[in-house]
Amino acid sequence: MAVKIRLARKGRNKMPIYDIVVADARAPRDGKFIEKLGQYNPHSTPAAISLKEDRALYWLQVGAQPTDTTRKILSVNGVMFKKHLQIGVDKGAVTQEQADVRYDAWLKEKEEARNLKISKLSSAKDAVKVAAKAVETKKKEEKEAAIKKVESDLIAASNAAEAASLAIVEDEQAASVIDEVTEIIEESPSADEVATIAEESPVVEEVAAIVESTPIVEEVATIIEETPTVSETSDEVEAPKG
Repeated sequence: MAVKIRLARKGRNKMPIYDIVVADARAPRDGKFIEKLGQYNPHSTPAAISLKEDRALYWLQVGAQPTDTTRKILSVNGVMFKKHLQIGVDKGAVTQEQADVRYDAWLKEKEEARNLKISKLSSAKDAVKVAAKAVETKKKEEKEAAIKKVESDLIAASNAAEAASLAIVEDEQAASVIDEVTEIIEESPSADEVATIAEESPVVEEVAAIVESTPIVEEVATIIEETPTVSETSDEVEAPKG
């Protein structure tokens, strides 16, 4: 029976994670498996891998064939290098102690490189966060400035509209007054018409005739002459006492 070390998909839609499994090569990708060796999550930075290294080495030694992806995962975790060293031990090229020393040195080197990579990624993340915050702050300031400008423009437009409205009202009032005066002037008789009316009107002559025919002036003069003065009235009052 051909056996493979491969990935079995799980997780939610568009966010898959994978189990590292040993399965029959003829089994469906997500079907039954012989043994679960670990889990691989490609969505974290760096990718998160949990692996039973001793069981993975065992299956490699008994002939299980990893897929391309699982081979890379096993290589990153040192399982493939450990298998290579174990082959050397089995052939007598190196002792087990020498193989362990070489593996520990390799593992330490890989760990340092991994930590450096994580540090760089963290620094890059921090830099991205700082840059994103700066961009967000700038956008916020620009938005606030744009809002203030719009408010200022609206206030200016409102004031201009109010002034224009007042000007229109004043123009309408002035036009109304001008129309009324024009109408009065048009309806009023001209100087020639007034002179003609005065000449044709008998009012002045009638008034003069009435004044001349009225004896009021002469009657008033006669009454004044016949009216006794104050001294004469006093004499008449005191006369009976003598």
